Amino acid sequence: MPKLKTKSSFKKRFRLTATGKVRANVGFKQHNLRKRPQKMKRKARGTMVLCKADAGIAKSGMPYR
Repeated sequence: MPKLKTKSSFKKRFRLTATGKVRANVGFKQHNLRKRPQKMKRKARGTMVLCKADAGIAKSGMPYR
């Protein structure tokens, strides 16, 4: 059976923690930031852990991670 390929888009957007949770960047940070509240921009720094439903979708595109 051939090896499964990891989707390139998933490689760029997600990574797994040591316990198997999926980390992702927080969205809405690329442009039009002048109209967004400072509190929202502050909370969007760094990464976040995905919820169980979204993590399942992310893991489906990363078969060997």
